[in-house]
Amino acid sequence: MKAKKEYVIPFVGLKQGIHQFEYEINNDFLALFDFEEYNSSDLHAALEFNKKGTHFELNFKVEGSVNVDCDVTTEAFDLPLSNDLYLVVKFGDDYNDENEELLTLPHGEYEINVAQYIYECIVLGVPSKRVHPGIEDGTLQSEILERLESLAPKEIKESIEAEDEIDPRWNKLKNLLKD
Repeated sequence: MKAKKEYVIPFVGLKQGIHQFEYEINNDFLALFDFEEYNSSDLHAALEFNKKGTHFELNFKVEGSVNVDCDVTTEAFDLPLSNDLYLVVKFGDDYNDENEELLTLPHGEYEINVAQYIYECIVLGVPSKRVHPGIEDGTLQSEILERLESLAPKEIKESIEAEDEIDPRWNKLKNLLKD
């Protein structure tokens, strides 16, 4: 990833207390991570940086929308996104980011790049299955959706009628399932 200066926070010059940072996120930001899964994105990221004596607390809050393709109909739609991420940064001998809520920086560090954490907050906030809201409320009219409905399993009533046509010798076996 190419580091951009706007996502690097030099914490050495900051006073103790809470500091606010704001970022406008679009597909150019996601391209830094070679992530091209969204058609477009219009997001606002807010970072509350709380500098304490021996560690930092970072609260990321991302809100906005991403334009994605529906997994059912492939229709593009705007998916609202609201997610947050909490991170504690402490100092130690070596860099360590194995724990998702704790980052250890070497003692000589003087700045932190928050772009990776904003990216993670965005990607983890989008559900793995994306369904167009028009499918859920029945307002979406699509050729693909009509085709899926025509291929859907038939009604339960039709399956009950089909059971009546079964060879009567099998009916005794059905009684075993009911017992």
